[in-house]
Amino acid sequence: METVRSLPRRPRGRPARNGLGYADTRALLIRRGLEILTTQGVSATALDDVLKSIKVPKGSFYHYFESKDAFVAVTLDAYAEYFARKLKQHFDNPLLTPLTRLAAFVDDACRGVERHAFTRGCLVGNLGQEVSALDESLRLRLEAVLADWERALAACLSGAASCGELTADADCPALAHAFWVGWEGAILRARLTRSTAPMRAFFKLFLAALPRR
Repeated sequence: METVRSLPRRPRGRPARNGLGYADTRALLIRRGLEILTTQGVSATALDDVLKSIKVPKGSFYHYFESKDAFVAVTLDAYAEYFARKLKQHFDNPLLTPLTRLAAFVDDACRGVERHAFTRGCLVGNLGQEVSALDESLRLRLEAVLADWERALAACLSGAASCGELTADADCPALAHAFWVGWEGAILRARLTRSTAPMRAFFKLFLAALPRR
């Protein structure tokens, strides 16, 4: 007897009227979500405004995502993937010494906040400031992303210890943890002052505190 296969369930809501297919519209929503969430966070983001900005009918959000939390989670994953590539690009650069790679990352980040006129922050840092309003799974995901960043930097600092830029017994995981804790605060202060001075001041202090040979 032939097995009858059930048809795939149609997403709820109305599709877009922007001439794009489902997958392309969903990707566009995620990209727009990145822009808005890095600027104003979750609480101040109205889903209808996100939809309207890319000409998706009001009320059709659930055609693409199960909930606002699901949308934020997918957007966070997209940001984490983007940032992981950026860290790899800098921290694995064979043309620079490990500490110079970190300095290049800091310079790139400073140029980035200046390019966006200090309106955009780090999505992980922004969401972390709203942790009490987030789903528990999002809190855990944020911590996992930060742990990934720490491991990437710890590997870079380990390279610095191996080539003599740092002492051989440097506690690279602890140093990486301290960097990201301070760096997120430096970005917040940079946005408040409309200046990269807090970011550069933090990095100067971080470098000065490193255990050198």
